[in-house]
Amino acid sequence: MLWAYALATSCAQGELLPFRVGDSAGGPPCGSVTVEDAVTGEILLTSTISGEHWTLRVPDDWRSSLYRAVFRPGAGEDGEVWFVVRTDRPTGPVLLSVPFATWQAYNRAGVPGEGLYWTEDPWRAARVSFDRPGGGPPPERWEDGLLRWLRSERIDVDLCSDLDLHLRPDLLRHYRLLVVNGHDEYWTWEMRDTVENFTRRGGNLAVFGGNTCWWQMRLEDDGRTMVCYRDAAADPCVNPELTTVEWCAAPVHRPENTLTGISFRLGAGCWGPGMATMYEDAYTVRFADHWVFDGTGLTDGDKFAQGALGYETDAADIVEIAGVPRATGRDGTPASFAVLATADLRHWSAHGQGGAATMGIFSSGAGTVFNAGTVNWGAELADPVVARITRNVIDRLCAPQTGWTAIGPRDGVRALAAGGNLLFAVLDDGMLATREECAQNLLWQRVQPAPDVVALAVPREAFPDGPYGVYAATSTGRLLCRPVTEAVAGWQDIGCCPAGTRSLASCDGRLFALDDADVVWTTMQGALCRQWSRFDGGTALRGITAMNGRLFAIDAEDGVLCRPAITGTDWQSVGGADGVDVMTAHAGWLIGAGDGRPLRRSADVRPALPPGGDHRLDVDQVDLAGGE
Repeated sequence: MLWAYALATSCAQGELLPFRVGDSAGGPPCGSVTVEDAVTGEILLTSTISGEHWTLRVPDDWRSSLYRAVFRPGAGEDGEVWFVVRTDRPTGPVLLSVPFATWQAYNRAGVPGEGLYWTEDPWRAARVSFDRPGGGPPPERWEDGLLRWLRSERIDVDLCSDLDLHLRPDLLRHYRLLVVNGHDEYWTWEMRDTVENFTRRGGNLAVFGGNTCWWQMRLEDDGRTMVCYRDAAADPCVNPELTTVEWCAAPVHRPENTLTGISFRLGAGCWGPGMATMYEDAYTVRFADHWVFDGTGLTDGDKFAQGALGYETDAADIVEIAGVPRATGRDGTPASFAVLATADLRHWSAHGQGGAATMGIFSSGAGTVFNAGTVNWGAELADPVVARITRNVIDRLCAPQTGWTAIGPRDGVRALAAGGNLLFAVLDDGMLATREECAQNLLWQRVQPAPDVVALAVPREAFPDGPYGVYAATSTGRLLCRPVTEAVAGWQDIGCCPAGTRSLASCDGRLFALDDADVVWTTMQGALCRQWSRFDGGTALRGITAMNGRLFAIDAEDGVLCRPAITGTDWQSVGGADGVDVMTAHAGWLIGAGDGRPLRRSADVRPALPPGGDHRLDVDQVDLAGGE
């Protein structure tokens, strides 16, 4: 019976992939090998085996995919060899990573000195080699579903081995989206650096998996030896940060949440004879207005994705605020994380680890990270809702990130401002309301009546002639101010504002007011704001705000404009306003409300390039867009 292994987990089109072949009976290897596309099962090559060495010359026209070489007469899984064909000619903006490290970790599970499992077994191996048979996907084939669905949907995706993220860190520079699939449990420090640098500079990450990045491993021998002691006391590594323990554990202290948003620490596991229990559970929608759910028809509170949860899930530490989930960040989840769906899986403790599942999304540098939070996501892609969510994520994250994203409810808002970490609004019912400025769909908390207020602004910069606070223009032409930090506070009358003022902005120690005649007026910010002078006019505007020395405006054609607040430069186009009627700015975001749609925000704050202009793009950014 033949056994075999390849000398690499991936190779490029046109390269040679060497194999080692043996006979379990000890005789000279003799037999045949077939190579098939593991996604479709199509047999692409058949050859004879005679001797301990066999080399595959990968044709230039083989697509980037997962492949399986089957040696016959074969010794079960030892006669199967799995590998990826990479491409040096990207077919599109999406790269999918195949978790060979996890497959190898489970190879020979429970065999003393050969398998990394079981966790508490004193005879488990701490170092395992890729130069041995086995190391293919587990019987459940967690990765198969997504791979087959992508092919059936004609979504062009290139593949790599997860080890390529360690060995070839430049691989990602040609892509806009990295997809992590299934059960990708073992990561090196270098792999994490590669992916986190990718998202920081504008790449995106979609995790359709769970138990992601749970153990730190090291690679030695040019990537052919996988090291994972799972015990800081036993690991001889002299560099504490590279100790092979859970990523969140001492002495590494690098929680996986900072990469993925969620963690198996609060997740759930359903193992052994009770595994079938996982097919009974489903997610509950917690933010139906988010673009991830576009086209699904779901509303908050609906159940979806039954059967997709398991066999391990990841979750964030969450608190409920007026019935809305909010990630606390205590476990390392980034502050920008928005909870999209949750599942209470505490009852899984009868079959493994009780906990929860969280689907969410967050900003990581200039990039976006989506996480489905479950190993079994790909197995339920026949469910139209699961398929639509997957399609929404891939379509959105493989394109340049532009436009507005929902961050709150659909309440009518007639004035909006941001100060500290709060948003302030005057709602259509005449109440001043606040909520945290974050990506989660938190409800407005009504604070006090503000019946005459038509516009709000909060200065960001220090200025000598206070007060600092929430400035408000009234329908009677008065300028008011109240503290930012007090929940309920009285308004102080500090002066007048131009007649017909309908929008306010604060910038560079000045206040700006837009009136009903589309004239922008300005005055020095201070306790006695009385002397207003004309600043701009002639452009039909619906509202103004300011940030970082610039004025931003909504024009009559539903566009967003910007210009420096002091110089005489003309207005420049930024992008679409998406029906926004009132707008504020905070921490690099434009935040808007209106058109009966959810509270939204956008990071499109830079003036649009002139036709054909590309002077802002460096080489990495061009490659990131999928360009050559």
